[in-house]
Amino acid sequence: VIFCIEKELRTNYLVRQPHIAGGNAFFRQYVMEDEDKRQGRKNSGGKDCTMGTTQPIRDRQDLKRFMRYYLTESPSPRNYAMVILGLHSALRISDILNLKWEMLYQFEKGFYFDHLLLYEKKTGKKSCIALNECVKEALERHRQSCVPKPGHSVFSKKTSPNEPLSRSQAYRVIKKAAAETLLDPHISCHSLRKTFGYHAFKQGTPPALLMDIFNHSSFDVTKRYLGIRQDERDSIFLTMDFS
Repeated sequence: VIFCIEKELRTNYLVRQPHIAGGNAFFRQYVMEDEDKRQGRKNSGGKDCTMGTTQPIRDRQDLKRFMRYYLTESPSPRNYAMVILGLHSALRISDILNLKWEMLYQFEKGFYFDHLLLYEKKTGKKSCIALNECVKEALERHRQSCVPKPGHSVFSKKTSPNEPLSRSQAYRVIKKAAAETLLDPHISCHSLRKTFGYHAFKQGTPPALLMDIFNHSSFDVTKRYLGIRQDERDSIFLTMDFS
């Protein structure tokens, strides 16, 4: 116990003093560790929910296989809709799990709203997210399979439509699809959010807009968060030629 407390104190200090932490590989990794890894342990009773820093899914063919896993390989309308919504909304998993059907679907008139309006749980920031046809189709597939009521959780437990999946349950859903379709072990719930940003950047989204979406103070923070800075570093090493 004493060792763990001492380690936590040292870590907190070095996170605030990156120039000191820079010489130690363990603390460099901790400083760059994302919110999902730290929060994942807390929300799973202390069990580490990730192995290393969470990464985006970079390769488009890998991404397509991952997206379709719960559509074709292991059919689950709920899990498929959660993956598709996560990839297309950049929402944290905590916000996705808090969604109610009435936030997405107009029951009386039978249509999906064009925008999802919510206050993000972590930041309190108001977000307005456009729902594209891919998301609506996945949600409709899910809705028809469970026949929900307006106040039911969108991603609920099978035994209780009013109770959303826990973070650890959502984590297992994502890890199963990743294990079956990808080679990267560093994929978790937060990878959905990072994958959105990574491919948005690759498709030419202005840096200022990405900073606003992710609520970052600088684009350097955004590049590190999305794994773009690591890609840039990798390219230097891989193209170096002294011949």
